[in-house]
Amino acid sequence: MSPGQAPSSASQLPPGITDPNYHPLPGRLGNLTIPQQHALETLKKELKEEGYFVEERMDDAMLLRFLRARRFDVAKAKAMIIDAEKWRKDFGVDDIVKHFDFPEREQVDKYYPQYYHKMDRDGRPLYIQKLGLIDVKALYAVTTPERQLQRLVLEYEKFLYERVPACSAAIGHPVETSCTIIDLYNVSLTNFYRVKDYVMAASSVGQDRYPETMGKFYIINAPWAFSAVWTIIKPWLDETTVAKINILGSGYRDKLLEQIPVENLPKEFGGLCECPGGCSLSDAGPWNKGQEQKEEQEEQEASA
Repeated sequence: MSPGQAPSSASQLPPGITDPNYHPLPGRLGNLTIPQQHALETLKKELKEEGYFVEERMDDAMLLRFLRARRFDVAKAKAMIIDAEKWRKDFGVDDIVKHFDFPEREQVDKYYPQYYHKMDRDGRPLYIQKLGLIDVKALYAVTTPERQLQRLVLEYEKFLYERVPACSAAIGHPVETSCTIIDLYNVSLTNFYRVKDYVMAASSVGQDRYPETMGKFYIINAPWAFSAVWTIIKPWLDETTVAKINILGSGYRDKLLEQIPVENLPKEFGGLCECPGGCSLSDAGPWNKGQEQKEEQEEQEASA
């Protein structure tokens, strides 16, 4: 055991762990150094004393995400949380969770597909975006950048409080991050520039309000001109995020399948999954048991 390392014990781990091979990464519950444990306790104490602590949301795992994002600097993590809480009120996050509806979902899917779909080998929800299909004129004829951002926030909330808990239960150990695939096939630099304000706002929401939720990140079908797009995107991202990004060309299939079971990867990316009605609208995953059962029944009927 290294100096400063707090001994791990079952009592430090979150409940519900059934995976015997689970070993938490550094900075997570069950694998905290003594200074990290102290930082967690100090952050919680100060948030409570200053009236910022929200019992139903600020569990230890959530506080640790903000601490990791600020390298366990308590003052910086606390400032980040306080700023995020102010943003929640200003943006109306609680109201979005309760009342936001997105009836244009199927139309938007035609012009800017972005969706969650099943899990990778570590239990992370897959999140897929197809930037090459963006049709800005058609997209903003059926929705607005503001509604897109509201939808994004709703999906982050569902990610934390519906998708991640369901994936954790299914895989048998805590899941806190996503596995993202960004498909740049046939991407138009002109169209990207037209939605860059939304992409920049979306990146800010992810990094500043929902930190440490990115686990694996693959950019596939990167064209020769991608360096121009990457030059724009890279400064918006912190160093930790950039380090997680794998940039792949058209020969991405084997790399994806190292991380994603072939039956979970949509067929268009080299997998075997063909959800009825299309993977992008299926919302298939352990968070949607009804959909999974429906798929299993249809597969059984097809093979009968």
